[in-house]
Amino acid sequence: MGINVKDWLNGEAEVFLKDIGIKKGDVVLDFGCGTGSYTIPAAEVVNKEGKVYAMDKDIKSINKLMKIAKTKDLKNIIPLHTKSEELKINLESESIDAVLLYDVLHYIGALERKMIYEEIYRILKENGLLSVYPKHHKSDEPLGNLSDMELDDVEEEIKSHYFYLQRKFYKKLLHNGDYNRGYILNFRKKLGGNKY
Repeated sequence: MGINVKDWLNGEAEVFLKDIGIKKGDVVLDFGCGTGSYTIPAAEVVNKEGKVYAMDKDIKSINKLMKIAKTKDLKNIIPLHTKSEELKINLESESIDAVLLYDVLHYIGALERKMIYEEIYRILKENGLLSVYPKHHKSDEPLGNLSDMELDDVEEEIKSHYFYLQRKFYKKLLHNGDYNRGYILNFRKKLGGNKY
């Protein structure tokens, strides 16, 4: 574990997450959680009054995350292992305060992204937060399914699925074990836009 990751997990990430709107008592979904660079600090921020669902298709990453959680005595992380072809999020409707969608969109095709946005809309509480870090778009190390999309295109795609952009900011955050600067897009679930 590099020094940057240690700094991140020892306080910097908590400051970052509080700034984006995660608070004590929240119920959070970390979609595509990996080994927990955001899950672990989110669990610290929401405290024992809240909980964090750690969702990933890689069981090894989830197992590693849960070992880290155990060493930190975090009992408020619930692992959700999914199959790669499964697009349904196995959580109750309107049960989540915030969803972190960080550095995962480039792995997902356009049709699948649409289905995921619909599922996120379904599980978010009224006025719930969808926080997106769309790494690997056309102007930020293009890769995978976002390589032909600009940041504005990603924003418009999400807005077309009953979300509105609340805040857009440029921040230092962790990416692949090192610090990076990138845009965070904070969306809120539109009220009265319910299509379910």
